[in-house]
Amino acid sequence: MPMVKTRDGTELYVKGWGSGPAVILIHGWPLSADSWDDQALALANAGHRVIFYDRRGFGRSSQPWNGYDYNTLASDLEAVIEATGASDPALVGFSMGGGEVARYLGRSGKARAAVLISAVTPYMEKTDDNPHGTPAAMFETIKDGLRQDRPKLLAGFMRDFYGVGVLSHPVSDEVVQASVNDAMRAGLKGTLDCVTAFGETDFRPDMAAFTMPTLIIHGTADKTVPIDAAGRAAARLVPGSKLVELNGPHGLLATHKDEVSRELVSFLAG
Repeated sequence: MPMVKTRDGTELYVKGWGSGPAVILIHGWPLSADSWDDQALALANAGHRVIFYDRRGFGRSSQPWNGYDYNTLASDLEAVIEATGASDPALVGFSMGGGEVARYLGRSGKARAAVLISAVTPYMEKTDDNPHGTPAAMFETIKDGLRQDRPKLLAGFMRDFYGVGVLSHPVSDEVVQASVNDAMRAGLKGTLDCVTAFGETDFRPDMAAFTMPTLIIHGTADKTVPIDAAGRAAARLVPGSKLVELNGPHGLLATHKDEVSRELVSFLAG
C-alpha cells in the first residue's frame, strides 16, 4: 500500500495514476480519495499524472488524535508533494479540500494552476462581515448528530449532498450508500474535528495567494456549501478566475461527473 509519512509521523494513503504534468486532487468531508476516481481517470487519460490521497483520519490513512486543523492539513499536502516529486503541480480541491489548497498557497506554496470545486473557501461561518455564511449552530448540530448516531446523520447528509429528494434523484441509491460506507471508514475524532476546521476557518486572507490561473466550479443548488458564500465570493476575491456555475447540488463529482471532468481537462490543457 503506497503511504506517505507526514512530519508528525501520520501515514497518508496515496493513489497515483497516469503520467505527465502533475495534478493533485484533495477530497471533501467525510469521504476519501476514491470519490475522485471518475475525474482522475479522465485526467490520466488526457495525459496527466494524477495524485490523490486520503486525508489524515479518513479512508486508509492513519487516524491520529490531533492534526485536523488547516495548518497541519496544508503541511500534509506539502508532504505529499515532496514525497511524490510533484514539481509545479496543479492543485484541485473539492469542498473541504479547497481549504487545503487555499491554506497551502497562503503559506507560500506553489502551484501552476488551482481549481476549487464546491469548495468551502473563502469562509463558511455566518458573521457580520459574512452574511451569506452558515450559522455556527448548524455545525454544532452536525457534530451532535455524529456523536449520537453517525450512520443516520451521514445517511441524511449524503442525500442533501447529492440533491436527493422526493422528486429529485440525480444519483442512484447505491451511490448514496457507497458514500455513507466510505464516510464510516473515517475515525470519529477526525470526522468531528474537521467539521470545526471547515466551519470556522477564515480563508479570506489566503485568497490573495491565488495568482495562478484559477478555475472555480460550484453548484447553484448546493445546500451544503451555498454558492453565494463560497463559489461566487471566491471568484470575486480572485481576479481573472473563471467561475463555472452548474445547475446541481454539492456532490458535483458524481451528479455532474462528465461536466466536471470536461471542465478540468479543458482548463488544465490551457
